[in-house]
Amino acid sequence: MDVSAFKDYYIPMNKGMWRDLEKGDISKPELINTRFSRAFVHFGLEKDGKELAQLYQRFLSQQGQTYEGARELLADLKQAGYQIYAATNGVTAIQEGRLERSGLLPYFDAIFISEQLATAKPSLDFFEKVSERIAGFSKEKTLMIGDSLTADMAGGAAFGIDTAWYNSKQLDNNSSVQPTYTLSDYSDLRALLLR
Repeated sequence: MDVSAFKDYYIPMNKGMWRDLEKGDISKPELINTRFSRAFVHFGLEKDGKELAQLYQRFLSQQGQTYEGARELLADLKQAGYQIYAATNGVTAIQEGRLERSGLLPYFDAIFISEQLATAKPSLDFFEKVSERIAGFSKEKTLMIGDSLTADMAGGAAFGIDTAWYNSKQLDNNSSVQPTYTLSDYSDLRALLLR
């Protein structure tokens, strides 16, 4: 099988399935357990999607790559007194493993994973559950930073908090979602929060 052709098909198909999850059109188990089998079917091969998902999760959870400058930025934000939380729709086993191996876990006050909350971004229920678990939560003092217009920006805006779209690839915003801020790199975030 041509790996390049597989990736060319799989990447947009997988992104589409995550968008379907955000819209509530599919469930998390359906996404996780069928995305690989769907991709292989496209190339005429029958594979067990659930088995491939388990292998993928095991290997991906053992990786902990970070972007250059992430650790320094998080350290500076903590030093400045910020509370930092992570909110993800990702798979629990993967997210916990990656954060542990990245060395970034100590910078976060808490991690909120959709599977554990039984709801996903951009649902208002997700944001409400997160806010209930943060002592002294204030919408006026909260900034949702994320790279997804549909999950992070739309969800945050609907919940009534400021949003910052991390748009490092300089993508066009062809949606109706208008983030409060648009950031192209960490220096933008540093300038916004560490004035």
